[in-house]
Amino acid sequence: MAGRNIWISPDDGQWKVQREGAERSSRVFDIQREAENYGRNILQNNSGGELITQGENGQIRSKDTINANDPNPPTDKEH
Repeated sequence: MAGRNIWISPDDGQWKVQREGAERSSRVFDIQREAENYGRNILQNNSGGELITQGENGQIRSKDTINANDPNPPTDKEH
C-alpha cells in the first residue's frame, strides 16, 4: 500500500501528518490523538490505507488499516 499510507510522526514537540512519499506534511498538531484522528479521516474519505503512528523515540507504535466506505469493517482490537 505504498503511497496510501499516512504517517503520524513527532516533530519538535508536535505531531505531523504526512502521506508516505510526500515531501511536506499535510498538517501539524500539538496533540498526537488529534493528528491520528485527522489522518484517519483522510484515509476514510479517500481510498483507505494504513495509518502508521510513531512514538516519541521514532519507533512504530501502532498500525491501523482503514478501509474506505466499508459498511461492515472488521473489529479493530488495538484501538
